[in-house]
Formats: sequence, C-alpha cells, structure tokens
Amino acid sequence: MASAPLRIGTRGSPLALVQAGLVRDHLLSLDEKRRLEIVPIKTSGDQHPSRPLSQLGGKEAFTREIEKALLADEIDLAVHSMKDLPVVLPPGLMLGAITVRENPLDVFVSRTGADLESLPAGASVATGSLRRRAQLLRYRQDLVIRDIRGNVDTRLKKLRDGFADGLVLAAAALKRLGRGDSIVQYLHPDVCIPAAGQGALGIEIREDNRPLKELLEMLHDQESGLTVRAERCFLHALGAGCHTPAGAYAELSGGEMLLRGFVSSPDGKDMVRMKMLGRREEGEILGELLARRVLKGGGSRLLAETQVEP
Repeated sequence: MASAPLRIGTRGSPLALVQAGLVRDHLLSLDEKRRLEIVPIKTSGDQHPSRPLSQLGGKEAFTREIEKALLADEIDLAVHSMKDLPVVLPPGLMLGAITVRENPLDVFVSRTGADLESLPAGASVATGSLRRRAQLLRYRQDLVIRDIRGNVDTRLKKLRDGFADGLVLAAAALKRLGRGDSIVQYLHPDVCIPAAGQGALGIEIREDNRPLKELLEMLHDQESGLTVRAERCFLHALGAGCHTPAGAYAELSGGEMLLRGFVSSPDGKDMVRMKMLGRREEGEILGELLARRVLKGGGSRLLAETQVEP
C-alpha cells in the first residue's frame, strides 16, 4: 500500500503557490519518489483584499487559518513568507527550516521608468505596508502615499492603469514570479529597511513530528537562518505591534553580522533607526541588544504613542 502524500499547506495566491512549489521541488530532490500534495488554504487576508491588514490582525491574517489546519493534522507542513510569520508561533508548532533567501530588499517600480529620486514633487507611490509608508515619507516628505492591496499582478496592473506614479514591492516576490524585469530600482537599506525575514521561506511543522523535522534539516540554509532569526529577535524584543512601522535587516560579512533596525511614527516624522555590528553566530543576542538601544533611544515612546487598542 502506498504511503500517504506529504501535504504542503499554503495560501492560494500565485506567489504563495510558486513558493510552495519551490519547497516541493526541494523535497523531491531529496527523494524523487516521495508523494507530495500542495493544499491551498484561503486566509482572512486573502478573503478581505480591500481591508487594511491592521484591521485584520496584522501578519496573522496570512497565517492563522493555515496554522489551524496544521494543528488539526489537515496538512503536514506549511510554507510561509518569513516576513508574514509572527515572531511567536502557536503552542505545538515550530519552524522546521528556513530555505535559501532570495534578495531581501524592497524595490521601486514606476510607470515611466523613473527612479524614486527622479519622481516629480507631489508624485504618488503605492504600498500596503506601514513600514514602507513611514520610510518613504521620511525619505521624501513631498510624496503622496496611496494604500494598495492585492496580489503582485493586481498591483502592477493598478500601477499601469494610473493608480499611482510608483509602487514599492519586495524584490523576492517579483523575481519568483518572473517579473524581475519590472524592477526600476533596488532600495538601499539606508532608504528602506526591509521587513524582518523578507525574501526567506519558512517551513512550519508540528513539534511532535520528529521524522519530518529531521527531513527538513536538509533543506535549512544556515546563513538565511542566522540573518532571519536576528531580525525576528529584534522585532520580538522591540514589542512592535501591527500598528507600528518597524523593520530589521541583517547582513553577513566574514565572521560578522551587521544588523539594522528601526521603529517609526506612521508618518515617518519621528523615527529611531540604529545599527550594530556583532559576531555572525550571535545574531539573536545582537537583535535583543539593538532593540534595547532603539527602545532607550526613543522607541519606547513611539511604541506607546502608536499602540492602538483592538
């Protein structure tokens, strides 16, 4: 009798299905005879594409239903964009692997091919991210920021149709969907610090599934794991909620890690942005230390001011 297929849970968006396919292909490379099944799951974030994420509970809007299916044994593993995965996982679940990271930076796309610096005064830029909104306004206070939701192709079509003069997206999303040729400019972290974990895929499993845990160890990328965990530790120690613009970005060079982090008011006028250098294998400690510095440097006040009761 054939063994049951390994069920891979994912959102049903085109990007999410591509990402689940990447994990499926990795698993097949370990055992080409393994039976695998991709199980699309509709999340609340996908069911309400016109509502701001802050009204849907933040990042959990893209993971809640998938994690419920995982805990109910309706799927065996879940593939997430690490930037969408909350820093604290539900009891009984764990990260089985973080795969090789695609380019983690944000990118700028425009209708005319102009870069961010060349846009005329008062130009409009679309984003659905509070983090990007705050940093864009910090960089250019004259910009008009327009809120946008929907999958990548929907956003690109809105841009072409004149919804805005420019659009900010994750480089990884465009590259994985074969839309890399639409990128006009990669935004340097000094302009726009990415979301923690951006560009990396996380594979979530039940803690009691030891055979799957051992299998996924072969898919885990050490460098991606080091940088992503440092960034997530910064956010966790910072204590920022879904109403507070914040981000973190870690880079490895030799035996060192450079970690950048920030927290901001939604309009970008009040921002605490810092960076620290440490040993590459101590990224989680570095994340906590940087968060403490940011909090002491004004971040605590910003968090208190932007905290909104549910």
